[in-house]
Amino acid sequence: MSKPDIRVIIPAFNEQNAVGLVIDEIPKDCVSEVIVVDNGSTDDTFQQAKSRGATALKEPARGYGNACLKGMAHIASSPTKPDIVVFLDGDHSDYPEQLIDLVKPIIDEEVDMVIGSRALGQKEKGSMTIQQLFGNWLATTLIKIFYQKKYTDLGPFRAIRYESLLAIGMEDRNYGWTVEMQLKAAKLNLRTKDIPVNYRQRIGVSKVSGTIKGTLGAGYKIIYTIFKYL
Repeated sequence: MSKPDIRVIIPAFNEQNAVGLVIDEIPKDCVSEVIVVDNGSTDDTFQQAKSRGATALKEPARGYGNACLKGMAHIASSPTKPDIVVFLDGDHSDYPEQLIDLVKPIIDEEVDMVIGSRALGQKEKGSMTIQQLFGNWLATTLIKIFYQKKYTDLGPFRAIRYESLLAIGMEDRNYGWTVEMQLKAAKLNLRTKDIPVNYRQRIGVSKVSGTIKGTLGAGYKIIYTIFKYL
């Protein structure tokens, strides 16, 4: 593969203090476009993203999946299509510079999708709650049992060939986005790989693990999604 066309999609909700840092730390020499989707923020997230040179979009319908689908629709409408799409959170919990590590196995023609695994990497103390750790363990265990595919994490930091992303046919509009992508990849027998990524405490309060409603909602949707596609 010659120099690949890589686009980055960053779903963001009230991340005015973090999204600029995330954009700044993305290795620009290997990325052709950074797309930030403001998912109904009530703060200055949109303007912060725009001021850093990102393509800033608005998706008022709340939901992680809704934001990701908006970014994908933007790519689909562009005159040229990417080779690889990277998904990255806007809260600065991931290390954007590790994007290079994520795309390398795809560029080297080894795999179709790479999951940035926090379980394999170094985690800052307090960066993941007990609920998150248990939820990831339970979900990956169920996927292994029912889909015969071993993953170590449902980490949001991931890279995938654009053609594979289209083949998967993503549908989820909120908490089930990451697990849907992984179990559908398993059903399609896509070549996947988990690689270690580091993880730190996010800037601000998590919309999922930071609230009881978010934790329960995410847990239910992840389990529901795993059994939905059996």
